[in-house]
Amino acid sequence: MAKKARKQQPGGTPATVALTTAGTAFTVHAYNHDPSAPSYGEEAAEALGVAADRVFKTLVAEVDGELVVAVVPVAGSLDLKALASAVGGKRAAMADPAAAERTTGYVRGGISPLGQRRRLRTVLDASAGSHATICVSAGRRGLEVELSPADLATLTGASLAPIGRA
Repeated sequence: MAKKARKQQPGGTPATVALTTAGTAFTVHAYNHDPSAPSYGEEAAEALGVAADRVFKTLVAEVDGELVVAVVPVAGSLDLKALASAVGGKRAAMADPAAAERTTGYVRGGISPLGQRRRLRTVLDASAGSHATICVSAGRRGLEVELSPADLATLTGASLAPIGRA
């Protein structure tokens, strides 16, 4: 069976198309990505001049055999036990990168919580609620989208839980 091609607006990504289609207020921030950067998220925070606790990375984990998206500040890390608990699971581990890319339709370092090929259950770190806006990947390396945490939660169906650790 042939796969359907994903339609994109010129210059857009599935994430920005989803935001535009939903009528959500957002700002796109582009920067020159350095492939040798040790941390894509920290690189984004530095390049954009945004505090690292306002830039969130999108991670794909496997909880009891189910792929789950975790969105946490780049300044910290994902607490896998907390993620498992947040979705009612017992065990969590980082997903195989190839499975994450295949399922979301994005490349590692550019996975966005928005506009994924297959919508996965999403958990947004509770710290996002302390900011008027946060930045997440817009679907490719070197491109971030800034929006309110409430809009991100609404568009992804995310639950908020303390899943990040400093």
